[in-house]
Amino acid sequence: QVQLVESGGGLVQPGGSLRLSCAASGSIVSINFMGWYRRVPGKERELVATFTSRASAIYADSVKGRFTISRDNAKNTVFLQMHSLKPEDTAVYYCYVDWGGSLSLRSWGQGTQVTVSS
Repeated sequence: QVQLVESGGGLVQPGGSLRLSCAASGSIVSINFMGWYRRVPGKERELVATFTSRASAIYADSVKGRFTISRDNAKNTVFLQMHSLKPEDTAVYYCYVDWGGSLSLRSWGQGTQVTVSS
């Protein structure tokens, strides 16, 4: 069984910063990549940032230059550093892990709320 535990969400003023963390544990074999999505009620889930299978990072256009994804492979942890936050970044942020090598299995975190408001 795979578990993803997220932390770091909260309330921040516009222009502020937050750092999200996501640690994967359990019977994970061969992590391919990890990343982050977000969802606003009533809208489609949006890819925020992820590492690709070639270990490069890709970002949604809306967060480029403001968000940075990083990882600690030894701890099976992925981070999302968010700067210059805007009210439209308000959402529930979910991390995911793609693992199992060619099986490409996917597991999700429980989500963490990020609210950007004055």
